[in-house]
Amino acid sequence: MTSDSWKIRPFAPADAPAFAALNRRWIEEMFGMEEKDVRQLEHPKDSILDPGGYIAVADANGWIMGTGAILPAANAPDDGRKWMEVVKMATDVATQGRGIGSAVLTQLLDFAREQGADAVWLETNAQLEAATALYEKFGFKKLQDEEIWPTPYDRCNLQMVLEL
Repeated sequence: MTSDSWKIRPFAPADAPAFAALNRRWIEEMFGMEEKDVRQLEHPKDSILDPGGYIAVADANGWIMGTGAILPAANAPDDGRKWMEVVKMATDVATQGRGIGSAVLTQLLDFAREQGADAVWLETNAQLEAATALYEKFGFKKLQDEEIWPTPYDRCNLQMVLEL
């Protein structure tokens, strides 16, 4: 997927510093880094790609403007479905509102479908209003209390699912 000045492409090893920096910015600004954040941001190949995941980046001639990842879901219910999990969605503050998050999420969901996934799960925080609105625009539904999955994140107060 491309725009006039940027394109969505697969992660390359050289993207690791930008992937980490974009995500660290919002996590540290609003919440604080947690163990799983550190593992995914410092070791994206081991923690996201090697388990069967994919990282998309929005690239404007070498400037990484946004990113997001998807991988087999942690703690997925044993319900016979193939679950994947969206993680580490981030857009550069200077480029927010240009459709980058939508383009990245579209690429991630396309990857999930290619992998045979039939459901996607994500964790977020209600304070992240733009992100929550984006997920709802794509059809993600908020889980109710009795549906909540175990989470490794202290900041997670909202979980959402999308049926593919």
